[in-house]
Amino acid sequence: MVFPTRITDPEVAVSSGELVCAQHLPSLPIFSPYSNDPPRCDTASSSLKERHVASLPYNSFLIRKGEQPVPPPKSKRFSSWGRFQLWFNTYRKFFTFVIIMNSIGLILAILGVWHYPRKYTGALVLGNLLTAILMRNELFGRLLYLIVNTCFAKWPPLRFRLGCTSVLQHLGGIHSGCAISGFGWLVFKVTWIFLDHSKNYDAVLVMGLLTNIAVAVSALSAIPWVRNTHHNVFERHHRFFGWIGLACTWVFVVLGDNYDLDSRQWDPNGIRVLRQQDFWFSFGITVFVLIPWFTVREVPVEVEIPSPKVAIIRFERGLQQGLLARISRSSVLEYHAFGTVSEGKHAQYHYLVCGVQGDFTRDLVNNPPTHLWTRQLKFAGISNTSTIYKRGIRVCTGTGLGAALSTCIQNDGWFLIWIGSDQLKTFGPTISSLIHKNIPPERFCLWDSKERGGRPEIVGLVEAIYKEWNAEVVFITSNWDGNKELMEGCKRLGIPAFGTLWDF
Repeated sequence: MVFPTRITDPEVAVSSGELVCAQHLPSLPIFSPYSNDPPRCDTASSSLKERHVASLPYNSFLIRKGEQPVPPPKSKRFSSWGRFQLWFNTYRKFFTFVIIMNSIGLILAILGVWHYPRKYTGALVLGNLLTAILMRNELFGRLLYLIVNTCFAKWPPLRFRLGCTSVLQHLGGIHSGCAISGFGWLVFKVTWIFLDHSKNYDAVLVMGLLTNIAVAVSALSAIPWVRNTHHNVFERHHRFFGWIGLACTWVFVVLGDNYDLDSRQWDPNGIRVLRQQDFWFSFGITVFVLIPWFTVREVPVEVEIPSPKVAIIRFERGLQQGLLARISRSSVLEYHAFGTVSEGKHAQYHYLVCGVQGDFTRDLVNNPPTHLWTRQLKFAGISNTSTIYKRGIRVCTGTGLGAALSTCIQNDGWFLIWIGSDQLKTFGPTISSLIHKNIPPERFCLWDSKERGGRPEIVGLVEAIYKEWNAEVVFITSNWDGNKELMEGCKRLGIPAFGTLWDF
């Protein structure tokens, strides 16, 4: 199989927002993953229309509107065990391990077998909470990605590199597990204080109760149903009650450490407080909570509205691939994360592709801003580990392109598959030109479902390109159904794949 040669004297031009393709491109070998027939090539050279259509004609994978894909043979259907493996991913493994270990410790402490927690419960409370915050801290996350990308790029065994990506993608399991465990230890501590209330000062009891309430509200607001269906409620309660909880924790720690239970007297000696583990854990939590907020800036932006469905936001300065940006119209309220599109750190701009899905994104289209608040310290996503692989495939649908495009622009070993409807009209000439200016035609397949008359049989398409491209891994950014279809298909075919993560 021969890939199309790169266009060195471009016959591809962007004119009046319309992409003109004057070159006929051959197709890849096309075959069904469920057929026993040998691969066949579409030797007919189909002429590309003078519009923004798929650069490579994979029409044998077309599923027209109203049609259903041919189901795989029973022997190749996805098993219940396979579904369980996908469900019990590294996120849930981390979460389960953390919860089990802390639960064992809590039970031993309640039974009086393990005496350390009764005397130093604060260390277990705050140690868990500090770990939870670290797992969601932009600076700490960037450091972990930097270490992996620097030390393990391409040379270790593939299994090890896949493990690194899986761990980094699912750090949220440690975050959730430690946050819940910290709350469990906090309930134990306050309960123990109340059971021994005759020795404790009333102020310590009150602050312990207030801390419990604040931490409980912050944790409950992060339940997936709340986070996914009421994002603004999640943002406000998780953040502000988290801050209230941190303030209450400081008061609780200082009061508790200054009150001598044996003499039942206050000992306002600062040295005594500094010697306690609780103080330094609280200090660490405060530092890592504040670090991202020191990088918040209001910056000028330019907004392009190619269609009522999408806003393309342009920011100054280029970025490395695989980063996500948080933006807001307010300095402290309702930050929303989007993948960044950039030609590299040397570039003049980076872009966000914002699809209309809620009030915030709808307002970007109806009332385009001239300035937005953003954290200059961006956080890394799974695509940031693309540098550790020799070759890979980046699959995305619709506005998921925003999280995928930089990887294929900045890494020559990555192949882009983008599936969307009426792509040029919906996403505009800026995105189109970024693709065709930076990625040669042999490295992308743009599937315009409106232009082609239907969606692709995506699993077969990915399998064909995976084999021909000699890829090591597939990264997926899609909606729930698309992600499920691809992850199950890749799992069945033995293709290493990482999909969109919805925290459970």
